[in-house]
Amino acid sequence: MTSTNNLFNNIPLSVLDLAPINEGSNAGQSFKNSVELAQHVERLGFYRYWIAEHHNIPGIASSATSVVIGHIAGATNRIRVGSGGVMLPNHAPLVIAEQFGTLESMYPDRIDLGLGRAPGSDQATAYALRRTLNSSAEEFPEQLSELQNYFSGNSTARVRAYPGDGLALPIWLLGSSGFSARLAAQKGLPFSFASHFSPDYTLPALKIYYDNFQPSKILKEPYAMVAVNIIAADTDERAQWLATSQQQQFLSLTRGQPTQLKPPIDNINDVWSVHERAAVEKTIKSNATIVGNKETVKQKLESFLNETKADEIIINSQIFYQEDRLRSYQIVSELMD
Repeated sequence: MTSTNNLFNNIPLSVLDLAPINEGSNAGQSFKNSVELAQHVERLGFYRYWIAEHHNIPGIASSATSVVIGHIAGATNRIRVGSGGVMLPNHAPLVIAEQFGTLESMYPDRIDLGLGRAPGSDQATAYALRRTLNSSAEEFPEQLSELQNYFSGNSTARVRAYPGDGLALPIWLLGSSGFSARLAAQKGLPFSFASHFSPDYTLPALKIYYDNFQPSKILKEPYAMVAVNIIAADTDERAQWLATSQQQQFLSLTRGQPTQLKPPIDNINDVWSVHERAAVEKTIKSNATIVGNKETVKQKLESFLNETKADEIIINSQIFYQEDRLRSYQIVSELMD
């Protein structure tokens, strides 16, 4: 087995931010917290900082994803900033090309465009976003090709993206199943898997990606990043207590009643049934949800890396208290030292 120090020194660690809105707080404070976190992890040496698109969820403030990306990029200096991801079926590809062409022009060589094919919302919200449901996830490959064409610098195209035309903007495909893994492999694009909420499909999707990868002008070899939940604290007991906020968030989604991010509670068994607990734990399994002190996180993350052979890890930490959120990423950063 690779030694821990060498393993973590060779694996970039990045941040996935859902811009959580805490119970009793608001989106304005959420964005202030995100800026503070981005500046914090930039100093700690994290490689990229991604924002996720979600809609109609009261506990997530990152619905206008490209706007938040610009806000974070403007408050930092070196860290790459991008989408983890933009749900392409919700948008006209031209609009995304123009938005991210603008971001890349403002912050050259720092912007990533991660794309997903799920709506990131319910059917009613998807309709409100698109005004039609004719644009489905099954059209994603065509939408992706259209988007790539806007960045290609094709001088004969009737419609071109300004800004965006001719920019070498990194495009990633995101997935929680095998569909995007196969498409990323066929296109020769980097791939990011949502293990943090789809742990059972992690290894099958990565196998599809690696087995079917076709070299492209963008990538000569496959490059896979895997998302993981990490809640680190100075003691296992505090980390487990902090983790009850995330457990409550997934419980609210399971019930179809999303809420703001709730503060930790002393006994999570007081608020869920046996069946609800099983449903939540199936979504956030221990192999992709790491909770504990530095030593616990080190051991479990090393095991996860050896199992997945990921080229990069992106970390989601749904922690209610901002000081604990900052501390969690600081503890993880010490694994890179």
